[in-house]
Amino acid sequence: MDERQSLTDDSLSEAADAFQRLRPRLFGIAYRILGSVSEAEDVVQDVWVRWQGADRSAVLDPGAFLAKITTRLAINVAQSARVRREAYVGPWLPEPVDTSVDPQVGAERGEALELAVLLVLEKLNPVERAAYVLREAFDYPYGEIAGVLRLSQANTRQIVSRARKRLSAERRGPVDMAEHRRLLEAFVAAARHGDVAALENVLSADVVAYADGNGMRGVARLEVVGVERVARISAFAKKFFPGADYGVVEANGRPSLLLVKDGVTVALVSVTAGPDGIDGLYWILAPDKLRAYEQSARRPSGRS
Repeated sequence: MDERQSLTDDSLSEAADAFQRLRPRLFGIAYRILGSVSEAEDVVQDVWVRWQGADRSAVLDPGAFLAKITTRLAINVAQSARVRREAYVGPWLPEPVDTSVDPQVGAERGEALELAVLLVLEKLNPVERAAYVLREAFDYPYGEIAGVLRLSQANTRQIVSRARKRLSAERRGPVDMAEHRRLLEAFVAAARHGDVAALENVLSADVVAYADGNGMRGVARLEVVGVERVARISAFAKKFFPGADYGVVEANGRPSLLLVKDGVTVALVSVTAGPDGIDGLYWILAPDKLRAYEQSARRPSGRS
């Protein structure tokens, strides 16, 4: 009895070690498919429960096995999340994730990580999203993706190709990281002082601002378009958050603006930028999403 118990304990310990090594990757897959830190963590926890109960002696490749379960569970959650998000008040934006712990969130590449890209991915159905994520962020071979999604290789290739075209049509070529940070810091300086003219200088003519407050009072429920209107609402932040501290943090692989008042995070702003300046502003104001960002800094990194 004691020997059997010892073997069981050893087996569970090995299973836990393997899972912890793979956890950042599993979170990275689920997060990109769902655009939600909290939902991705729930999926990963569910995968752990299933891994404990699986016949692990029959599993030749734990990484492939766990990635398959993660992807399928994330697709199921994404399909039900669509219904919930239809009732969302105002623009729905992905939950930001702190990438200072793991710059690529478990992926071979940082692809499909920026908030703007995750927002475009939301326009794809969950299976299309999963195919794109597995290929572009994690470099899985088409045959393996086809097996995970229960599709033919030819169909899988077509799905990934269509997703690439969709993203390239809706995304401009980004500036390098140094220019991105320079523009963000110029935006921070202007917004902190409510300087509309200075804001207009760092915004592109057709800039679009999104504000995710899920019905919060005073938060725009439609996208705001155009340099003059976006500059005005950005300057208004000084009055909307009086006494807030402005700081630059890392979110989704890019420098972002964090506003903190009396020790409480009240806003996170991510930007996209092109040759003409900042062309997209993504204001995360919903308290639950801000808490998810703070909690994401404490995610297990898989490092010893």
